[in-house]
Amino acid sequence: MQFHFLIQTNEKVTTMTTKKDAIIIKDLHTSIEDKEILKGLDLEVYKGKVHVIMGPNGSGKSTLSYTIMGSPKYHVAAGDILVDGESILSLSPDQRAKKGIFLGFQYPEEIPGVTVANFLRIAIGAIKGKKMAIPEFQKLLKETMKELEMDPAFARRYLNEGFSGGEKKRCEILQMALLEPKYCILDEIDSGTDVDALKIITAGINKLLSPERGFLIITHYNRILQYLKQIDHVHIVVNGRIVKSGGRELAEEIDAEGYDKYEKL
Repeated sequence: MQFHFLIQTNEKVTTMTTKKDAIIIKDLHTSIEDKEILKGLDLEVYKGKVHVIMGPNGSGKSTLSYTIMGSPKYHVAAGDILVDGESILSLSPDQRAKKGIFLGFQYPEEIPGVTVANFLRIAIGAIKGKKMAIPEFQKLLKETMKELEMDPAFARRYLNEGFSGGEKKRCEILQMALLEPKYCILDEIDSGTDVDALKIITAGINKLLSPERGFLIITHYNRILQYLKQIDHVHIVVNGRIVKSGGRELAEEIDAEGYDKYEKL
């Protein structure tokens, strides 16, 4: 959402714009182990919009997601990340999560001994600042899993232990649905999934689309986009910068022609 204010002066009327309800990334330079990965990346992700990031291996796509979430492995040398008008660079990952940012991982961790249900109840309590009563949580979990067409037995399994690639990604979508973030970053949520799992995952994403929620979906391939009912912007990242932006047709072009011409920019 953009708010426009008119300031009346004696000579003329000027317009001042302030940007709210968005993640604003300004001239972001990020390095890992002294190697610069992001080299002046700019991006604005507003609530209600779906942005897709595409690019070749090593271009900086996952680095962008981890930098937004505040991974200590990544050092921000310059630039800023604003969420709802406030810089989050000084915030820890858990503080950023409380600001409404969610990151769905490309490679979710296995946590033996912790059931999916227990993990989710703890996560909700941590984000919302208070534990949910067990009956209330169980009701919410059951309803959400039904909406996402997930077997209730899934909740009794240990988190990601022995899960297939598709099951791990469906668990990420379940977590996202329960935490109700304002900004959803999905880092290659389609990797390691077959077509059936991909359809289920994207159906879950489609159900979570909302005017109050922005999405940043990172992918190599066009195939996930075929099942998403909303795509507002597609961005091509090469060598740490966005070199081209467009609509769904840009992803189709990449699918047909690859990244060669953009890697030369």
